[in-house]
Amino acid sequence: MKKVNNDILIILTSIILFIACDNNSIDTPKPRMYPKVDYPERNYVDFSTEYCDIKFQYPDYFTIKQDEYFFDERPVDPCWFDLISEQLNCSLHCSYIPIENRAHFDELVNDVFKLASKHNQKANYRNDQVISNPASDVYGLIFELSGPVATPFQYFVTDSTDHFMRASIYFNSKVNPDSIAPVYQYVKKDLYQMIETFQW
Repeated sequence: MKKVNNDILIILTSIILFIACDNNSIDTPKPRMYPKVDYPERNYVDFSTEYCDIKFQYPDYFTIKQDEYFFDERPVDPCWFDLISEQLNCSLHCSYIPIENRAHFDELVNDVFKLASKHNQKANYRNDQVISNPASDVYGLIFELSGPVATPFQYFVTDSTDHFMRASIYFNSKVNPDSIAPVYQYVKKDLYQMIETFQW
């Protein structure tokens, strides 16, 4: 009886070792997954506030919040505001500045290029697109940056004589192009809608 138990034990051990050694696959970690995003419906509404004399359409998943302070000081104009989406965890920062003269206009444009260039160090690529809407007297430039940048989409619009507005989208999370890419692509369509419907 003892011999039979030893034989069974040897056979079972051999089978276990054979099965364990037969597995040629190497376990690899699962790829990183990102949380599922529930995208809101697109319902465009007209931007209208008592402190801004500009018009454009924006999706109602954004809420408007006026900026009361800029680095502990009052903004240069009351028409500084954020469009905030809690659902998509992003904000569009907008700042309007009335143009004083040609030198002031040149300074504003130079500042925009400087701010966009600060992101060039981390950007893999920058694509500049011209904004031109003569019917509404709206002109400007879009800076779209790819890579681990804080703001992948910035733009300014102006009539070159009286009005100047700059805007930048920020995602309130660690800068990871792969994780924000789907949300950014969704929001980008709405940014273009804001630009295309913009009026002074």
